[in-house]
Amino acid sequence: MNTPVTPQTIKAERLTDAFQLFNELSQNLSDSYQGLQTQVLTLSKELATARTERLTTLIEKEKLADRLQQILAALPAAVIVLDAENKVVDCNDIALKYLSEPLIGQKWSEVVQRSLISVFDNPHERQLRNGIRVSVTQNALNNDSGQIILLSDVSELRSLQDMVNQQKHLSAMGEMVASMAHQVRTPLSTAILYASQMNKVSVSDNQRIKFSNKILERLNYLERQVNDMLVFAKEGHLTMDVFSLQNLLKRINENMQDIKIENAVKFSIGNDVQADVMLGNEDALLGAIMNLLNNAVEAQNGEGRITLQLNQPDQTSLQIRIQDSGTGMDDDTKQRLFEPFYTTKVKGTGLGLAVVDSVVRAHSGSIQCESQLGQGTLFTLLLPCVNQYITNLSGDGYRKMENGYEAV
Repeated sequence: MNTPVTPQTIKAERLTDAFQLFNELSQNLSDSYQGLQTQVLTLSKELATARTERLTTLIEKEKLADRLQQILAALPAAVIVLDAENKVVDCNDIALKYLSEPLIGQKWSEVVQRSLISVFDNPHERQLRNGIRVSVTQNALNNDSGQIILLSDVSELRSLQDMVNQQKHLSAMGEMVASMAHQVRTPLSTAILYASQMNKVSVSDNQRIKFSNKILERLNYLERQVNDMLVFAKEGHLTMDVFSLQNLLKRINENMQDIKIENAVKFSIGNDVQADVMLGNEDALLGAIMNLLNNAVEAQNGEGRITLQLNQPDQTSLQIRIQDSGTGMDDDTKQRLFEPFYTTKVKGTGLGLAVVDSVVRAHSGSIQCESQLGQGTLFTLLLPCVNQYITNLSGDGYRKMENGYEAV
C-alpha cells in the first residue's frame, strides 16, 4: 500500500536533502580550512628559513664589507673608484692624502690636471705636488660600469734602483777607463808617428797629404771614442731643447759624404715627417745615429746600400729606421747587442751601441733590432720628441734660424 504524498512529506524530504548538502559543504569547508592551515604553516616555516638565511647572508656581507673596508684603509696605496662618467665615487684615505680634497664627485681628468705631474722618463708614472713618485695602474670594472685606479708610491723603489744603477755604472766606468786607455793609446801613437814624418825634408807633398789624412782619420776616431765616453758617463742625463729635424738630417748627410766616398756605399735619406720642430738633444741624437750608420758601413764588406727612413706614426713620435744590406747578426749577438763593452770587432770598445741605447732611453724612446745572417740589419728608433707646439716651458715662442730655432 503506497504512502500518500502530502505537502508535509515533500517538505520533510527537501529539508533532509538541504541538511545533507549543508553537511557536505561544511565538511568541504572544514577540509579546505585544514588544507589552508597546513599551507600557511609550511609557508611560515619557509619564510622563517628564508629570513634566517637572508639575515645570515646580510651579516656575512656586512662582515665582508667591513673587512674590505679595513683592507682598503690599510693598503699602502691610493685607491680611486670611477663611475661610467669617469667621476670619482669612492676612495681610501691614502687617495685623499695624495690628491687632496675635493675628490668625491670630481672628474678624474680634473684631478689629474690638478694633482699629478707628468714625468719625462716614464709615461706610466706621475709625480705628486709633494714630490712623491707614484705609478698609475688602471683596470676597468665589469659591464663598463667604471674603473678602479691604483696609485703606488715608487719613490723608495726608484731610489734603490738608482743606487743599483749607479753602482753598475761606476763599475762599468772603471772597465771603460781600462778599455779606453788602450783604445786611445793605439790611434794616438799612430797619429804621433805620422805627425813626426811631416817635417822631414825627404817626404814629398803627396806623402804629406797622405800622412795628414791618416792623422785626421785617427783624430776623428779619437773624437768619437771620447764623445761616446762622455755620453755614457752622463748616464743618459741629457739637456733637452728644441731643434730642427731638417738641420739634423743635413748634418747626417754631411758626415756621410766622406764615408760614402771611402767605402763605396750607397746612402739615401727618406723623410715622411711633416713636422720640423723636435724636442730633444740634437748632438746626442746625431752621435747615436752616426754610430748606427758607421756600424752599417762596416757591415757592408765593400759595396752596399744603407737607407735612413723617417716617419711619424702619431702626433708626438718620430720613427727612425736605419737599414743596411750587410752581413747581419746571429741571435746570440742580438741578445747582447746593447751591453756595455760587448763587441765583435777586433778594435772595438763595445760602447757605441750602449751609448745609442742610453741616448734613446734619455729621450723616453725605444730601440729594436731585426737582423739575420746574410740578410742585413734593421734598427728602428721610436722617439717621442715631435714638438707639437712651438713654445718652450715658459711660454716663449721660437723663431726659425738657419741652423735651427731660437727662443724669442
